[in-house]
Amino acid sequence: MIFQRALRRELLSAAGAVFTTLFTITITVMLIRILGQAAGGKVASADVLALIGFSSLTYMPILLILTGFISVLLVVTRSYQDSEMVVWFASGLSLYRWVAPVLRFGAPLIILTGLLSFVATPWANRQSAEFRERYEKRSDIAKVSPGKFQESASSDRIFFVEEVAGDLSKVQNIFINTFRDGRSSVVVAKEGMIEIDKHGDKFLVMSQGRRYDGLPTEANFQMMQFEKYGVLVSRQSAVVAGDKSAKSMPLQSLLDNPDGTKRGELFWRISLPLMCAGLMLLAIPLGYVNPRVGRSANLIVALLFVVIYLNMVNIVQAAIVQEKAMLTMAWWPVHFAVLVLVFAMFSWRLKVNSRWHPLVLWSNCKACFRSKEKCSA
Repeated sequence: MIFQRALRRELLSAAGAVFTTLFTITITVMLIRILGQAAGGKVASADVLALIGFSSLTYMPILLILTGFISVLLVVTRSYQDSEMVVWFASGLSLYRWVAPVLRFGAPLIILTGLLSFVATPWANRQSAEFRERYEKRSDIAKVSPGKFQESASSDRIFFVEEVAGDLSKVQNIFINTFRDGRSSVVVAKEGMIEIDKHGDKFLVMSQGRRYDGLPTEANFQMMQFEKYGVLVSRQSAVVAGDKSAKSMPLQSLLDNPDGTKRGELFWRISLPLMCAGLMLLAIPLGYVNPRVGRSANLIVALLFVVIYLNMVNIVQAAIVQEKAMLTMAWWPVHFAVLVLVFAMFSWRLKVNSRWHPLVLWSNCKACFRSKEKCSA
């Protein structure tokens, strides 16, 4: 059918523009945030691109849901504004005829949202957590960039290294300023080497250097020379375990020995593809606008519905996590309510003279009630 081909082409064009805009905004925000973390020494500079990729996979299901909803809303709104819907209704066609092409357009988005929710997003969360934790468990010296002052994880020591060897175990021209118990200690050395003792603790063993304790203006100022001097840079740490939160668990782990947190995460993953389908169907009746009036009110109402839907899903998830509701009984009412709302909105947008329109049903009820009053009188 010509209409369905034209509608599919217009929906794909709108979806491409909407997704590009949303993805660009998301990537920009994540880039600024992760670059700030890299500048603050919380993540490695070499891991910035990888962390951006993992974060984009985490936000991708929400982006796809918004893309489908906004695309359908824009296309339906444009059809009303250009009076194409007038011709559509004058041809004897119903608004229900939009459901099939919209679902055919949205089927790939729904399937992709489900795959991302159940497979890709947990994997991305695990990888992102492992990158961050691996960097946190590196020694302070290994985090130092040549020619740059770097603060230690405990915030009581500042390192400066002029040159680092290729294996990161040898450094040259070292400066270390330690501030502890109200006293400042400065150590400068020509070279140093990372050594690990039998307990697994890492030490920076420096040679041919000096140590200055206190300030030159104080009476207890001390200066000493050393041939070798060791500084503890990190204690033995556990193996990187990654993120063990429910958001990073694969589906099988959520099903094994489930608790409230796992059930809440499972509900969230189930809800994402259902939200994608429900919002696209809801966008068809919400796209109605009067051609003589602007569409700002229509967009505000549509945004309000999205916010309410997301908040209701979050409320149910919190109830499941707190074990105030069972997953088997709580996963469907919110989505079923949206389905009922979709049917009610479709009925509201149909012809007023239809016997199933809510206004007609209400008028019939009032007429029946008045007739009974007259009979009783």
